[in-house]
Amino acid sequence: MTTRDTAQIALFAALFAVLGLMPAIALPVLPVPITMQSMGAMLAGAILGPRRGALAVVLFVVLVAAGFPLLAGGRGGLAVFAGPTAGYIVGWCAGAATTGWLVQRMWQRLNLGRAILATAIGGILVVYAIGVPWMAAIAGLPLGKAILGSAVFLPGDLIKATLAASVAVTVKRGYPLIRPV
Repeated sequence: MTTRDTAQIALFAALFAVLGLMPAIALPVLPVPITMQSMGAMLAGAILGPRRGALAVVLFVVLVAAGFPLLAGGRGGLAVFAGPTAGYIVGWCAGAATTGWLVQRMWQRLNLGRAILATAIGGILVVYAIGVPWMAAIAGLPLGKAILGSAVFLPGDLIKATLAASVAVTVKRGYPLIRPV
């Protein structure tokens, strides 16, 4: 790993933290708030690639586990990983890796449509596949209800996926030296 890789990983972990400064929107129906941090996983994977993108998210998660209040609402510490949001937090790591892998496969022919597809699969489908069952188990909800309740987040997550894809395509055009390796 080069110094540039380390700097990019740290930069995206910091970006993840900054996205947590935006206020979380709590929903009375579900114990999981709407945050901008899920977009951080999409951005990290789409711009840095699967390895560095996932490492940026892992660094962020380690800092949260160490007690830094970096999650939306100023949350941090090991107790966060025993709550209903822990599956989504873990899912961000897999989501960044998946998004990066997909973008990397499409890099030569990357356009906005393909980038949206990659960010939606990695940043929504993969994250939900880990987060929703975790939330159901911890909150004592039937899986069907948890899936149905999570549908509330889809419109916002699709907007975040579109924004992240747009940024990734713009970065590819404007700074082609970054390659998701």
